[in-house]
Amino acid sequence: MKVIVLFVFVLGALSAAGEDFIAKVGDKVTLKCGVSSYTRSLRWHHGTDLLHSVDQRGFPRKGSTELAWRSVVRLTNLEISSVRETDAGRFTCSADWTRHNHSLSVLSVLVSVKPSDVLELNDEATLQCEVKGQHHGCEVKWRSPNTYSLTNTSTVQLKPVKTSHNGPWLCIVTCGRNTFSERLAITVQEPPTTTKSPPKLNGKSEKPCGTNCGNDDASPRLLGLAWWVWVAIGVGCLVAILLMVCVIVLCVRVKRRKKRFLKMKGQQRPRHKKYCQCDHPTAAAKPKQGRRREKPSALPLHPA
Repeated sequence: MKVIVLFVFVLGALSAAGEDFIAKVGDKVTLKCGVSSYTRSLRWHHGTDLLHSVDQRGFPRKGSTELAWRSVVRLTNLEISSVRETDAGRFTCSADWTRHNHSLSVLSVLVSVKPSDVLELNDEATLQCEVKGQHHGCEVKWRSPNTYSLTNTSTVQLKPVKTSHNGPWLCIVTCGRNTFSERLAITVQEPPTTTKSPPKLNGKSEKPCGTNCGNDDASPRLLGLAWWVWVAIGVGCLVAILLMVCVIVLCVRVKRRKKRFLKMKGQQRPRHKKYCQCDHPTAAAKPKQGRRREKPSALPLHPA
């Protein structure tokens, strides 16, 4: 009987054993609870802080911490986005009556090159891959851009710098089954070529000629300006004179039209009737002529 109880106790302890997860800063990580389903409730804790709680009806409840707002529950697993260094620690998944304890380790991979990421041939440079929060058993390696060979050190010395060093370098961090990488771009330039001094003529060395030296000797100059500059100035002055003449002609034509319009408008104004006042005296009014009286007809003469 004791053997059976001890076996059940050991089996329960193993079932509740958690898993160690590793993530890189800025990446996304999924923490597995250890069970695929639950009947009553599911809870996720980060240390003592509650992250998520889901009851048997599927009603979710979210904690008040900043990590709770960057995480979400997918079925029974916890998915954390934009991982930060403060997310490292112990996580507990409680499904019904079973608790599963997990741990999360957060790595921060920093790559750098000294003296600069722009190098010249035959120079010397140092590549450094620094891993913060490194988990035990992690390996750091460098991969060059043109070869697939790995350098099993976190520091690479380039002595001297070659053209094959130009391109993206990868710092690869391997922690068990987890692999992380960080990219570093290096540019290799050729050193500037030194120009030889021109041969001496008559025992005197000539000054180096610039890019426009040949053109300056070939083109005649007047008052220190090339011929095309004077041509441009002349064309500009001619255009300005033509514009001034056009403006003057337009102004004169406008004035003429205005005068003509005012003259025509004055001729069309209605003339007022003016009566002539003469110095002759006014004619006397004619007397009114009344109705003529008819003379009485003569009486007829009777014979005596």
